[in-house]
Amino acid sequence: MSTKSGLRLGIGLPQVVSGGHADAGLIREFAQRAEALGYEDLWLTDGALGARALLEPVTLLAYAAACTQRIRLGVSVLVLNQHNPIQLARALASLDQLSGGRVIAGLGLGGGTDLYPAFGIGKERPVARFTESLKLMRALWSEERVTLDGEFFHVEGAAQEPKPIQQPLPVWIGGHAPAALRRAVRLGDGWMGAGATRTEDFFKEVAQVRALLQEHGRDPEHFTISKRVYIAVDATEAQAKERLVAGFTGQYGNARMAESAGLAGTPKQVIDVLRSMRDAGLQHLLLHPFYDSMQQLELLTSEVAPEL
Repeated sequence: MSTKSGLRLGIGLPQVVSGGHADAGLIREFAQRAEALGYEDLWLTDGALGARALLEPVTLLAYAAACTQRIRLGVSVLVLNQHNPIQLARALASLDQLSGGRVIAGLGLGGGTDLYPAFGIGKERPVARFTESLKLMRALWSEERVTLDGEFFHVEGAAQEPKPIQQPLPVWIGGHAPAALRRAVRLGDGWMGAGATRTEDFFKEVAQVRALLQEHGRDPEHFTISKRVYIAVDATEAQAKERLVAGFTGQYGNARMAESAGLAGTPKQVIDVLRSMRDAGLQHLLLHPFYDSMQQLELLTSEVAPEL
């Protein structure tokens, strides 16, 4: 879905499992309805370890791909250093094949290195590992034979087939620290602002990204500036905030995040904030409803999207 101003809208796909059983019917209904309403893409989050009951994102997107025909598919973001890049490259290439070329590879460094030992890797030089992993994945997606004698990975004359349909497969890099913004501009095809950070920080970050694009000689027409916004819309601000608190509790196990992150209010209240983000240079907006997914999808489409 593109608004009258040209802002492209994506939507967060239900991913949290409640009561121990995934509601495949709800996921299918939501994906198909979002596509029928004209949304550009469906998005998920990543998190291999933790108490949050989240379905694995690449698997879930493969299900969504089978339920839909046009809508694009992304993860915001896959924590790259918690994945083997060879296996992840193969999974995303397979998803791109099965979906007919609809994948956006959202990648990020994640929130820290504490979990690295669980994945069998050391905590040292995480940025170098991330950069080398992405280099290896892009080579596997595009080259007939890959040789890489790196700091972390050693591959000689390796082949991986099939390649993604999209050449190149678009890579959006997430993050909010200054170094992450520089990394996104240097290595990515787009940048997605993190949804769990303060909305007001976006304005500072997008100004930095635009300056970095100019500094690196990147064409802003070929680089997407995006933002995930966890959102709750209701008849009153108080009711909307209750929804947002419930959403952060279910997704992150942290109700206090609603005090600084996300956006809750009446349609008019959220429209005013989203318009200001659009006017600051936002090209793509990922709306992520936490709660009553189908109801929020319809409300966002009828009351919010037309005003952007």
